[in-house]
Amino acid sequence: MQWGLPWPGADQARAAEAAGAVAFCTGEFADVDAYVTSTEMALGTASAHFGPGIAYAFARSPFVHASAVRHLHRLAPGRVFLGLGAGSFRMNRDWFGVDSDHAAPRMSELVHAIRAFLSAENGQRIRFEGRFYSIDADVRAPVLGALDVPILIGAFNKYMVRAVGRDADGILGHGIFTDRWWSESVAPELEVGAADSGRAVGEITRWGWVITAVDDEDPVAAIAAARRQIAFYLTVKTYDPLVELHGWQDEVTAIRRAFRENPTTIGDHVTDDMLWAIAVCGDTAQAGEMLGKRTDLPDVGFLSCPSFLVGRRARAKYTDAAIGFAADQLAPNG
Repeated sequence: MQWGLPWPGADQARAAEAAGAVAFCTGEFADVDAYVTSTEMALGTASAHFGPGIAYAFARSPFVHASAVRHLHRLAPGRVFLGLGAGSFRMNRDWFGVDSDHAAPRMSELVHAIRAFLSAENGQRIRFEGRFYSIDADVRAPVLGALDVPILIGAFNKYMVRAVGRDADGILGHGIFTDRWWSESVAPELEVGAADSGRAVGEITRWGWVITAVDDEDPVAAIAAARRQIAFYLTVKTYDPLVELHGWQDEVTAIRRAFRENPTTIGDHVTDDMLWAIAVCGDTAQAGEMLGKRTDLPDVGFLSCPSFLVGRRARAKYTDAAIGFAADQLAPNG
């Protein structure tokens, strides 16, 4: 597995690049914009790939996604990727004020519409006609030219994973993904999608987040932080199919009850089985053992330090430790 980081800021990014990081990514929220942060990444790195991982797909038009990618390409040619995520139905309706019905086919169309803008040459009229997007853009300015920018989709359910296999360049896996989820749920659906488009599944890149908390001075605290992060993710019912695959229903029921009553205790219900299936944590020796037992890691893993109930200083410390751990345990090209 090659490795990267969620964007840690320019200082830590420089150290990470020197240690072998191949990519940086960013999410977004009410106070963080994926494309603004991607600009910081473009200007704060020298060689690594970077991009949204993810940007809210339906909150922006194909034109807005494509123009942002072109702008980032000018700042750092050849290093940009675009990661798109659907977001939840409620988020799209109530936060963004947009329609997200039929999310998987809508995402497929969006990918093709963005590519229509990114593949256009100067003077070429951009046309796309689909069920959800209709584009007829005659851009009368010399600002185009074909760009080959990888488009990845953050996907969990089988229909979105199939959309990846059929229409995208790669998948962005969530930090909750286990080896079994990658091999038993993701891989077969990627095969289905790839077959639909007549291409080899090996052409599809697999990137993903890996929960990482290493601390040789206080490994107990690092393990507790990883447990809380896993528990926080599992409060979301979207991930129930993964829970059911592993037989973790009782533990997750307890997590959700604790989240309502006392969120600081939710990590108490994450068993060692859950911890070792999902995270890399503890002191360097245990983290290395946990990494070594993983059998189906993504091609590029973003070492994601816990953020739930973790302050900025502690998160920066975990990031420094993750960089050192990766430099020692993960070769830049494998």
